[in-house]
Formats: sequence, structure tokens, C-alpha cells
Amino acid sequence: MVSTTAEKIKEIEDELKITKHNKATNSHIGRLKAKLAKLKREQQEQILGGKSGGGKGYDVKKSGDSTAALIGLPSVGKSTLLNRLTNQDSEVGAYAFTTLEAIPGILDHNGAKIQVIDLPGIISGASKGKGRGKQVLGVARSADLILIVLDVFDAINQYNMILHELYHFGIRLDQKKPDVVIKKTNRGGIGIATLHNLTKIDEKTIKAILGEYRLINADVTIRSDIDADQLIDIVEGNRVYLKSLVVLNKVDLAPPELLEKVRSELPQIELEISAGTGYNMEKLKDVIMDRLDLIRVYMRPHGGETDWNEPLIVRNE
Repeated sequence: MVSTTAEKIKEIEDELKITKHNKATNSHIGRLKAKLAKLKREQQEQILGGKSGGGKGYDVKKSGDSTAALIGLPSVGKSTLLNRLTNQDSEVGAYAFTTLEAIPGILDHNGAKIQVIDLPGIISGASKGKGRGKQVLGVARSADLILIVLDVFDAINQYNMILHELYHFGIRLDQKKPDVVIKKTNRGGIGIATLHNLTKIDEKTIKAILGEYRLINADVTIRSDIDADQLIDIVEGNRVYLKSLVVLNKVDLAPPELLEKVRSELPQIELEISAGTGYNMEKLKDVIMDRLDLIRVYMRPHGGETDWNEPLIVRNE
């Protein structure tokens, strides 16, 4: 009997759960993770049937100095937040799935023009295409910042689900791309040059992972302390590395004991807001600009006066 892709995935996931982590099993675990990544990619390609983004209402042309995408479940207040930040007329309603398209607006703040995109709410299984997940997450992949909007009344579950869906769509939040270069060669086997002390992976595991991708002859240069998952990300080659900002919405409606519970369990939350009342909106604008690492450069023509009104906005990279 031929196993389906889903069945193969479950078999490997089950094996990973029961396999103990030690020096003797590291390479085996690395090989299993590589097999799992390949199968999940195949499964996603089967479900999504092609490219990650696109579709009517989702072909958003990037504009401004940078782009932030609003990610959250239905009815967490993204449309109201977009309106507060940009004066964009995004439809608002007290029911799920008010936003059915990607709606862009421009946040004009301290001389910078930041494109903010209100995306339809994502649901569990979005990374597999459910609830227009293909289009929503496809637009998110092209942003410079992922602004995660949580509803104070279900913040913990929402945060965990959003991170799961983003990760499985190849979006890596607040990570630097591993400094690894793999060059295929015609012969000579796998040559590994490590320019950083490796504490999370060994050469046997590296070769086991590359072997799963049929990379038998290659020169591998590693300049950061990577683990098996990061090496697999590099070999897969379809990951994006984006900054994120987590905000807690509707705090004006929450009792103090709930706020304390959410604060203690989700230290990742950087700002508490109320899109409905406008609470902390100016502070949020500052935080968005800081997180995007935008700097203002005031130009002065040769022999002229400095233009203090229209600075040049550049990324501090």
C-alpha cells in the first residue's frame, strides 16, 4: 500500500517524538528533519498549486519607504487599526472576515511614508491554503515588518497559532539569515569549512542533511552557529527573514486580572493599544518606525540651505 504525503509526514513526526536526542542520534534526527521539510514542501505545493502570492485583491504594489503587514485572526481590530494609523477607509464590522482583500494605506510619520497593509484574518491551516491563506501569507512574505495584532481576550492562543502558520509558510521572524554558503562541485565529496564554533550541529549531521537533498559533492562554508533546522532552511532556499512587532489590542475592554495574565504569559507583547479609542496610537507609530530602522537624512544642496521639511528616508542597514 502506497502511503500518502500526509501519512509519511505523520510517520516522521511520530518518530521524531520518540527519538531521544544525543550524540549518537543527532545525524539520524537531522536526516528525519530534512525528509520532513521536503515532504511538507511537496504537500504545500500540492495544496497551493504554485506560487505563494497573487490573486484578485492581493496584488499589492509596494510603495512608500517601507511596508508593514497587519497579521491577526478575524475581528481582532486590524481594519480599525489601519484607519487609525493611515486615515484609510477600511471597512469595519463586528463580525468575522470583514476584510476580504489586502487593503493598503500610508502612514505618514516624522517624514517617513510607511505602507501599512490590512490583510484578511488568518485561520488555523492558513499555511496549507485554508481561508485564503496562500494569498494572505504570500503578501506578508513581501513586507518589511510583520505587525501581529492580538485580541486581549484570546491573545495566547492567537499568538501561538499565528507563529505556527507563519513558520510553516517559510517566514522566519526576528532571525538573521544563517551565514552559510553551499557551492556544488563535480567531485570531492562534502568539504566543510567552519569559521564559527559550532555548538548545535556536527559534521556528520551536516552531511546527513545534505545527503537527503542529494548533495554529495559540495563546498560548505559556515560563518554562524547554526542548528539542523537552519541548515535545512538554507538548503530549501525559500525562507524569508522578517522583523516583527506584537501588539495587544482592545485593552480598554479587558479587566485588570486578564491583562496581568496575558502580560505574564506573553512577554513578546511590546505595546498595549486600543484601535477603537486611539490609545497608544502615536507611540505605536514611533515603535513601527524604530522597528523598521528608518533614519532621516536632511539634504543640503551645495551652497544652499538644509531642507528640514522633506528628509530623505533610508533603511539603516
